[in-house]
Amino acid sequence: MKGLSRLINWLASLKVAIVLFILIAIGSAIGTAIPQNEPSSIYLSKFATNKFLGLINGDLLIDLQLDHVYSSFWFLGLIFWLSISLIVCSWRRQWPTLKKAIAWVDYKDPKQIQRLVISQTFKVNKPSNNISKVENYLINYGWQVKKNSSRLAARKGVIGRVGPPLVHLGLILLMFGATFGALKGERLEKFLAPDRSLSLLSPDGINKINLKLNQFEIDRGPNGEAEQFRSNLIISNNINEKIYKKEISVNHPLRFQGITIYQADWSLAAITIQIDNSPKLQLPLQKIDELGQQVWGVLVPTIDKTFEPFLLTLSNEQGPIAIFNQQGNSIGVTRPGGDSIPIGEKKLKIINVLPSSGILIKHDPGVPIVYLGFSITLIGSILSIISTKQLWIIAEEDNNIVHIGGLSNRNLSGFATQFPSILKVIVTS
Repeated sequence: MKGLSRLINWLASLKVAIVLFILIAIGSAIGTAIPQNEPSSIYLSKFATNKFLGLINGDLLIDLQLDHVYSSFWFLGLIFWLSISLIVCSWRRQWPTLKKAIAWVDYKDPKQIQRLVISQTFKVNKPSNNISKVENYLINYGWQVKKNSSRLAARKGVIGRVGPPLVHLGLILLMFGATFGALKGERLEKFLAPDRSLSLLSPDGINKINLKLNQFEIDRGPNGEAEQFRSNLIISNNINEKIYKKEISVNHPLRFQGITIYQADWSLAAITIQIDNSPKLQLPLQKIDELGQQVWGVLVPTIDKTFEPFLLTLSNEQGPIAIFNQQGNSIGVTRPGGDSIPIGEKKLKIINVLPSSGILIKHDPGVPIVYLGFSITLIGSILSIISTKQLWIIAEEDNNIVHIGGLSNRNLSGFATQFPSILKVIVTS
């Protein structure tokens, strides 16, 4: 039994909780520094020569589960450990402290009051009348009062003692919700071009949701860099067949029937060209990582003997669009809607470039629990600020003496400032 008691005391230790918080913070920092949930090939190539922290290559990074930190066994283990520590601490310390704070403390001996940091003893004419007047005064100022014939106990701000246990409960719910979401959550990332749609099943597996991209816009700054992405979505389901039109952008997701839709990224889907007076041709664009992180292109094959195959490359939907021949020599540069470029005996015109929206769809069943935990933690933190003040008065009728004293769990100096106003009620009675 002694071993179990020591284990429980160790789990409830503040030092253990602090160490766990630090380790979780370090793990979260690693998860922020390393892109998460990418294919293993990306980590193997990226960290082959440029090791993480100069020590960890791609293989070791995967073995340590640093590619999915928040669902790794060691991170979830730390979360579980901290949850157990908080539960034990609440059970061994917070709950008994709360029960003790809620119970009334009745001082019957004047010596008990005289031992308090804030106390006073003086003579009055009618002690019982004085206590009654103090009782009315305290009630008018929001104190709870419990009065006996020659004694009075009062308290104010007891609700503040509920704060610490609520903070513990909120943190436990936060960690449980985050863990539940990491284990049971699902995510899907797709690139959608305008007028393209995506069909999904709702988390219950019954409701079919159709997601269509109506319009996609990229807000660019004066230097041409993307500043914001906006996707105008049309959503419908097979239950009430109602159509919803919503816009999402970066940091402004859409929550719909248990799923959250984020604006994640952007890409280039297709380019529309015209050669001489031919019909307009829409060709799919492919990302060319060998030419840069944000470079797309398409190889236009030979249609007849009047020109050879050529390559179109571009970095955004506004251009410029570079054109290269088979030998890799530049043929020219143009923009969507710009002038035609001669290719052999023909002329090439770029009609437009079709961007696509990167849509991230998440189903996280832990979100409601996380929100509930955050709300409880916030309420508990606010309540914890409230100081609990207690006051006792004992009257000695035979000697015409009144003993008064009080204490506060925090802001004792503020209570000491208020104490004279209570004394004044007794003195002037």
